[in-house]
Amino acid sequence: MDEEIQLISENTKKEKLKNFFLNNKKKIASAIVGLLITVFAIFLYTDFDKRKSLERAYNFNQIIAKFINKEITSKEAEQFLIKIIEQNDRTYSPLALNFIIDNEIILDKNRINNLYDIVLNNSKIEKEIKNLIIYKKALFNSDYIDENNLINILNPIINSESIWSSHALYLLGEYFYSRNERQKSKEFFNKIINLESSNPSIKTKAQNKLNRYLSD
Repeated sequence: MDEEIQLISENTKKEKLKNFFLNNKKKIASAIVGLLITVFAIFLYTDFDKRKSLERAYNFNQIIAKFINKEITSKEAEQFLIKIIEQNDRTYSPLALNFIIDNEIILDKNRINNLYDIVLNNSKIEKEIKNLIIYKKALFNSDYIDENNLINILNPIINSESIWSSHALYLLGEYFYSRNERQKSKEFFNKIINLESSNPSIKTKAQNKLNRYLSD
C-alpha cells in the first residue's frame, strides 16, 4: 500500500513538472536565450579587452624603442604617450606617465600634474598601485609646493593601512627637515617608528635620522 502511494506521489510530481515546462516553455526558452547572450557578450568583452591591452602593450614598446633609438622626436613621443594615458589602461597608462617624467619629455609641472590626475582617476588601477602613484605625485611636487598641499596629496596614504604609508611619512619627515622645521620632522619620523606596518628599510632610515640629527 505504501509503495503504491509513493508511486502515485512520484507520478504526480512528474506530471506537475511536465505541465510546468509545457505552460512556461516560452519563458524558459527566453531565459535560456538571455543567459546565452549574456555569456556570449561577456566572452566578447573579455576577448576585446584582452586584444586592446595587447595592442597598447605593442604600441607602448614600439614608442619606447623608437624614442631610445632617436627615430622619433620628444614631441612625437609625447603625443603617443599621452594617448596611452588617456586610454585608461591599468598597466600602460601609469608606465607611459613614468616614462614621460623620467625622460623629461614634458617639463611643465601643471601638465604633469594634470596627467597624474588622469591616471589617478582611472578606476581600473589596483588600490596599492594607485597609492604608489599618489606617493610619486607627492615626490614630484615636494620641492615646489607648501606643506598643506603636500599633506593633502599624501593624506589618502597616511590615513590608511597602505604599504606605502611609511614612505609617505618619511617624505614628510624629509620635507620638514630640509626646511629646518626640526620638531615637525621629528614627529613624522617617530610616526614611522610607531607604525606597526612600517617598511623595515624605511623604519631603519627614520631611526638613523632621529639618532644622528634629531636627538636633541
